[in-house]
Amino acid sequence: QVQLVESGGGLVQAGGSLRLSCALSGRPFSDYAMGWFRQAPGKEREFVASISRAGYSTLYADSVKGRSTISRDDDKNTAYLQMNSLKPEDTAVYYCASDTWAPSSVPTRGWGRHWGQGTQVTVSS
Repeated sequence: QVQLVESGGGLVQAGGSLRLSCALSGRPFSDYAMGWFRQAPGKEREFVASISRAGYSTLYADSVKGRSTISRDDDKNTAYLQMNSLKPEDTAVYYCASDTWAPSSVPTRGWGRHWGQGTQVTVSS
C-alpha cells in the first residue's frame, strides 16, 4: 500500500523560497509519476506540478511556472517541489500525489491514485 508523507512547509515572507519533500513508501517509487496540488481556504484543490516516472517530463500550472521546479530522486524515494519568489497567494495546504501515469495537460482530472496528508505553506506579505 502506497503511503506519501510531505514535509518542508512553513511560514515564509513574500519573495522567499521553500522546498517541499514527498517521501513514498510501500511500493517501488520508480513505478509512479508524482505530483503536487494545493488547496487554499475556501477554494478548490488545484494542480501545481507533476513529474513523470524517471523524470522524463514535467508539467506546471501557469500560476507557478517559472517560479517552481519539481524533481525526483529515485534513490531516495522522494519527490521535491522547489518554490521561489513566493507570493501571499501561494498560501495553501500542499498535497503530494502519485499515480502510475503522468498527466499531459492541465486540468488533470482523474489523476492521483494516492495522496499525502498535506503540508501547510503560508506566505506573509
